[in-house]
Amino acid sequence: MRWFGGGLELEAGVGRVLRLPAVSEAETVFAEIERSRAHLRAWMPWLDGTRAARDTRRFLEANAAAFRKGGGFSLAVLEDGHFAGMAGFHGFDTVNRVTSLGYWLGRSFCGRGLMTAAVDAAVRYAFEQRGINRVVIRCATGNGPSRRVPERLGFKHEGTHREAEWLYDHFVDLEVYGLLRREWAGRRARR
Repeated sequence: MRWFGGGLELEAGVGRVLRLPAVSEAETVFAEIERSRAHLRAWMPWLDGTRAARDTRRFLEANAAAFRKGGGFSLAVLEDGHFAGMAGFHGFDTVNRVTSLGYWLGRSFCGRGLMTAAVDAAVRYAFEQRGINRVVIRCATGNGPSRRVPERLGFKHEGTHREAEWLYDHFVDLEVYGLLRREWAGRRARR
């Protein structure tokens, strides 16, 4: 983990980094959203609200403010210096020491284990730096690639939240995965 200019950077393997995105990177982030719009629209309910770089700029401004205040924030996922997607914390429940994660990748970056490595780095940060005890990931039932990320990382499938997310014109069920700090520590010790 590195701190830079008020930000955060996490290593996620050789050539893979998670970094707090600068507001000035809105055009780059939006360009990847545009390139991957059809791919992302299948599962990302926020996509239709992101129509121009200014929408992404507003998101990145709010993201930086949330990070400074200790709230939930998103990190840019980079591979060999190229922006690939985002992985972020929805918030931090400091009383119960719980957080949840969400993520997306541009179409051309899928299928290489990049998001698994990114989420692993984010989970490590949550447990080691934020004192979190439980990390939750919710994925749409039909989104196999997204579901494989927590499954590969040893998360336990805890059930299904029926019709839990409105996706443009219909509800989708969400599969709930959880990982406890002690489970994560045990897995790391066995590596």
